[in-house]
Amino acid sequence: MIPDPLGPLLRRPVVVAPMAGGPTTPALVAAAIGAGALGFLAAGYLTAEAMRTAIASVRAAADGPFGVNLFVPGGPAADPAMTARYVSSLRDDATRVGAVVAEPAWDDDKWAEKLDALLADPPPAVSFTFGCPDPGVLSAFRRAGSVTVVTVTSPTEARLATAAGATCLCIQGAEAGAHRGTFGNHGPAAGGTAVLALVTQVARVTGVPLIAAGGIMTADGAAAALAAGAAAVQCGTAFLRCPESGAHPVHKAALASGRFTGTTMTRAFSGRPARGLVNQFTRDHPDAPPAYPEINNATRPLRAAAARQCDADRMSLWAGAGFRQATDRPAAEIIDRLDPGR
Repeated sequence: MIPDPLGPLLRRPVVVAPMAGGPTTPALVAAAIGAGALGFLAAGYLTAEAMRTAIASVRAAADGPFGVNLFVPGGPAADPAMTARYVSSLRDDATRVGAVVAEPAWDDDKWAEKLDALLADPPPAVSFTFGCPDPGVLSAFRRAGSVTVVTVTSPTEARLATAAGATCLCIQGAEAGAHRGTFGNHGPAAGGTAVLALVTQVARVTGVPLIAAGGIMTADGAAAALAAGAAAVQCGTAFLRCPESGAHPVHKAALASGRFTGTTMTRAFSGRPARGLVNQFTRDHPDAPPAYPEINNATRPLRAAAARQCDADRMSLWAGAGFRQATDRPAAEIIDRLDPGR
């Protein structure tokens, strides 16, 4: 039995990850609802109005609980000159796809506007990545009736999030695809603790329900995470190739292609550590500085042009360590295959 407060949100111990930038669509979240899982809309990079539209689409397509994920903003990059030099080094890549790199501008991802919109019309769950909101934010959502989930990557972050009042924690192991949800953006891009070990470590320091994330692609993997102390598992890469996913066709094809044989942690595309398929861009730019969202904003036109030209070597092909097990089955079937109790 899934413990409260997750129990009312989940008939099955599977959470569909909020994959920002397009992969997690309202259709994917609706499919999760229909299959008894909990799907999270990815509000990162969206305006408040676009977020409201996506929420309305989910509610129109399915009747059941879902969540919305927000990015907690950090401060501007510590070394703007280093950031500018790195962005300048990307001009040849941009030229190859007929684009220009943009200014490495900082922004807060419309944080206040999206908070206000969600508190005015609260979803059943709200999750946070890249940091822990102020206790007052978490308290406001609890009063509004939303379960709050904070992504953590270490026992220290888990203690901070629990002390701030998080209802649940998403435990993101080193195997997870896309951006690491660390509270800070410092140190080497590589590193981190494997998900099963991390769940065990965090379970020792907090009593709130835990959602395990990172490289979980099968029912056996999910069962291992539950045995380690998780109440549910969160999966993203497992759904990237499904029909409901909004991932670019080139991205979907790369996950199944023999050409791409592994993943790496890189700051090359965004200025924040993220796991993706090894391609030419990640090989050519191993020393990107910690500057998020500045580098992410600067490379956006380059990445968009690469996608239009189907240039897999200059796209951010985010994927977890278990990407080879991703299938093109419908989302409901993937959820069935992930549920240890099916």
